[in-house]
Amino acid sequence: MPSLKDLKNRISSVKSTRKITKAMQMVAAAKLRRAQDAAEMSRPYTERFNALLGGLAASVGGSATAPKLLSGTGKDDVHMLVVMTAERGLCGGFNSSIVKKARTQIETLKASGKTVKILTVGKKGREQLKRDYGDLFVGHVDLSDVKKIGYADAQNIAKDILVRFDNEEFDVATIFYSKFQSVISQVPTAQQVIPAQFDAPEGDAGGSTLYEYEPGEEAILADLLPRGVATQIFSALLENAASEQGARMSAMDNATRNAGEMIDKLTIEYNRSRQAVITNELIEIISGAEAL
Repeated sequence: MPSLKDLKNRISSVKSTRKITKAMQMVAAAKLRRAQDAAEMSRPYTERFNALLGGLAASVGGSATAPKLLSGTGKDDVHMLVVMTAERGLCGGFNSSIVKKARTQIETLKASGKTVKILTVGKKGREQLKRDYGDLFVGHVDLSDVKKIGYADAQNIAKDILVRFDNEEFDVATIFYSKFQSVISQVPTAQQVIPAQFDAPEGDAGGSTLYEYEPGEEAILADLLPRGVATQIFSALLENAASEQGARMSAMDNATRNAGEMIDKLTIEYNRSRQAVITNELIEIISGAEAL
């Protein structure tokens, strides 16, 4: 049974931990607001841009003059997986859920006889994948010094991927990130960016029946598709940033409440131990007085 001093020190330690988790929760809440606004503001542009590209892609179809980013290399033997996670931990299962989805995809591709290459964005994903798939790594993007995610960061990542594609290092590229829904809900998502895939446009959203393009669709796609890759990566980075802060806020809130419950339990144990010590001392005093 721990002594009174040990219990008192433990209570003091848990109180200090609760102060830290509470402070981290408040910081995450402040950052979440900005990150959530950025992610939500990017969605209409991304959706409209993808709808336009989808309409152009539908009009081009399987044309022999279609850009390589749309038609692909004609095979899918080598897959590039871009795993996007956070640079820091203490955010619950945010990083692990993305890595888990990537692991599932890696094992599925390897079982099918495909070659897998991994490009990591964020230190935590690299750390988790390094033990089992370190030999598959082809690059890493460090964003630890970036205070605010900008489009230039997405352009740099997209440029690296596009150069590798032009050098025929892979056939298919897929990004893994977490889509923000709410503070308690972030959905791990896999999205293929090369060859480009688009949902069928609805109504007149990007439909080629309502527009005449000059120059032709192939030339426009050749110019817009690289920007489309950067746009998708930028959107994924913003979704990841919001998801990270939401997960951290939720995790720190749980940690703060757990610390409070532990303090209550330790306080009860401390009081009971203190009462037992006082009772023993009274018994010794009474017994000593009776012996006289």
